[in-house]
Amino acid sequence: MKKIFFQSSLPRAGSTLLQNVIGQNPDFYVTPTSGVLELLYASRGNFTSSPEFKAQEQKEMELGFKSYCKNGLEGFFNGITDKPYVIDKSRGWGIHYNFLNSFYPNPKIICMVRDLRGVYSSMEKNFRKNQHLDSGIVSHGQMKGTSTEKRVDIWSAGQPVGLAIERIYQIIREGLDKNILFIKFEDFCQNPEQEMIKVYNYLELPYYRHDFNNVQQLTIEDDSVYGVYGDHKIKKEVKPLKKDYEEIMGVGLCSSILNKYKWYYDYFQYNP
Repeated sequence: MKKIFFQSSLPRAGSTLLQNVIGQNPDFYVTPTSGVLELLYASRGNFTSSPEFKAQEQKEMELGFKSYCKNGLEGFFNGITDKPYVIDKSRGWGIHYNFLNSFYPNPKIICMVRDLRGVYSSMEKNFRKNQHLDSGIVSHGQMKGTSTEKRVDIWSAGQPVGLAIERIYQIIREGLDKNILFIKFEDFCQNPEQEMIKVYNYLELPYYRHDFNNVQQLTIEDDSVYGVYGDHKIKKEVKPLKKDYEEIMGVGLCSSILNKYKWYYDYFQYNP
């Protein structure tokens, strides 16, 4: 029986890069953005609302449903790969830790995080370079989304960025953070081997020597599905990030982000 691990990271924080680095290890099958959680989540909804399940002995049904989820999760990947290890990537695994833990005990979840100024700056850069497409958030008549500041406000109040940040806050509040390995994208780019050693120690697996200068793209996604912000192409070389967020967004907006998310900068020990 293969072992399944999980990645539940912030958007624009290197999750695709991490998957493809880990994928260099021939023992690992790594997913692009996965829909497996959605399958299980939808099943939970049907299990909760279906009168056929409600009418039967509840403890027995609960045991059956948890077994269904565990075997469904494992069966999905048994149908795809014969590799012994899987890392499934979905932003929802972290906040649904207790649901996952109920049928797949003590799951290992990796979460890539990033200086939020870099996250928002990356979103803005994608917006600017895709002007041939309608972003869906700009209305000049209503003066909606017409400035960088307004776009950051929109992203902070919705998906994918705002929801992902809120989930991290809730994970910390519920004490689930003690079960999750957080990796700073900046640290990973600065010293990838050091961070990968942390990953293998957390997964309780022997270290595999990776080639950080020649990372091949193993995960394939159609970025057109995600609109102007779809960007799952990786660079072959892992190298330090350029801190251009003040250049892109301005000093004032960057200061506002620091103030708004002080809890985040304190928790992850970012030095502004």
